[in-house]
Amino acid sequence: MVALLAACGMLTSLQFTLIVPILPLMPALLGTTAADASWLITVTLLTGVVGTPVVTRLADLHGRRRMLLVAMSLLVAGSVIAAVVPGFLAVLIGRALQGFGTAVVPIGIALLSALVSRRRAVLGIALMSGTLGMGSALGLVLAGPLLAWGGLPAVFWCSAIVGAVFCVLIRLRIDEAPTRPVRGFDGIGAVLLALGLTALLLAISRGQYWGWASVPTLGLAALAAAALLAWLLWERRHPAPLIDVRTSLRAPILPINVASFFATAGMYANHLLTTQEALAPAATGYGLATTTAAAGLFLLPSAVTMIALAPLAARVISRFGGQRALLLGSSLMAAAFLLRMLFHGAALPVLLGSALVGAGVAFAFAAMPSLITASVPPDEVATANGVNSVIRTLSGAVVAALFAFAITALPSAADPSFLSEQALLLCFGAAALCGAVTAVLATVLRLPRLPESP
Repeated sequence: MVALLAACGMLTSLQFTLIVPILPLMPALLGTTAADASWLITVTLLTGVVGTPVVTRLADLHGRRRMLLVAMSLLVAGSVIAAVVPGFLAVLIGRALQGFGTAVVPIGIALLSALVSRRRAVLGIALMSGTLGMGSALGLVLAGPLLAWGGLPAVFWCSAIVGAVFCVLIRLRIDEAPTRPVRGFDGIGAVLLALGLTALLLAISRGQYWGWASVPTLGLAALAAAALLAWLLWERRHPAPLIDVRTSLRAPILPINVASFFATAGMYANHLLTTQEALAPAATGYGLATTTAAAGLFLLPSAVTMIALAPLAARVISRFGGQRALLLGSSLMAAAFLLRMLFHGAALPVLLGSALVGAGVAFAFAAMPSLITASVPPDEVATANGVNSVIRTLSGAVVAALFAFAITALPSAADPSFLSEQALLLCFGAAALCGAVTAVLATVLRLPRLPESP
């Protein structure tokens, strides 16, 4: 069960990066414009952010195994539609359905916390958290070979076939977790949250295309603020809220979620900056001038380190607590990015730097879901981890937007589509600061000991 849920988590995280390396080819493959093709990434983030709180809440109310199958089935259906039906619209719809797979990881964490012993639950949560980074890294590695082997349909058939096998295995190997009596679903809260998160993500992800001071961007930002404020006020008064905001805004949940935002920013910065170093021409002063297919290989050390260190991270959490594991992971991330500021421009430092950041992510990502699971009532574990998953997704969107802004503001004189060496160093410094902020938050946390599972 632990292995199966971890593999499902890796498949879902892979969906967000599988299209990234081949995005420049999408206009020619689908007969559309570059601006429209970028929606293939935005729409997956959008449905993931909006759908995850709803699906995880339904999992806490109506059955975690049941909603795990729903999320996986939507991912498979989206993959089949994108693979079989030609045209940009069909692929866009398929990518939207794939985004619902984001709910798989928080639901899987909730299942582990309910069905297995504390020791195995900590190990399973560590493995599932490690698959988030490994899946996103493998997506960058696999996209090129799959496209070369079978064209664009092969990219989606891979997800469809593997996902279908996982759905069968879930039915055969995973039991349903006990749930509390249903008190009703907060439909108004779901609509307000969906509206606010949709507007916020669109403003973040599309602002670089529309202009940060444009009317659509500012209008969406204002709509997001108004909708999220209305949602917050509604949830505080509702007897059975979609998300218990009192729990989410108090210690220790709020500091953990803030730490998740910064730790995730470090992980995505590692992906983006490592790829930048690998692809940039030598004339930039730091580039290795590799091919797109070879660039993905520079992320393999990070992916392998994340999954290899997951058992060690679980042992650290079990023996010393999640707080110390989070402190260790975030400190290692900060140190790794500082080293990358000093040593770059050759293959070996890039590979080692990517691996060190992956090691830090392994400990940090294993700690945060364990800490959240230990800090909320058992019947809110999926919902609380779903909120954490949304925050990680928003963090990735913010990092991507800031990265695009950095290239626009500080391009290389040798090739304006890449960062200048000065901008690269600034990005490394900002990523190191994210690790340092996470470490500070880990230091001030006051958390209960992990309870034994029933």
